[in-house]
Amino acid sequence: MPRERTCSLQENLRACTCTYEPCSRKGICCECLRYHWRRRELPGCLFPPEAERTYNRSLEFFLRCWGRK
Repeated sequence: MPRERTCSLQENLRACTCTYEPCSRKGICCECLRYHWRRRELPGCLFPPEAERTYNRSLEFFLRCWGRK
């Protein structure tokens, strides 16, 4: 029988690099990922810091950012 997992909000918040403060999903990674993926986006935590602050979460921008690295 699989063990049920619970989200550790405090731990997630310590690791969250998203600077969008009014976000209701901050620290709730599964909701954040679902929200952005429905829009063909990725969460801010996957972007380099300077790119995250633009709030452009598009897949195209993600590929451009990491393609330069």
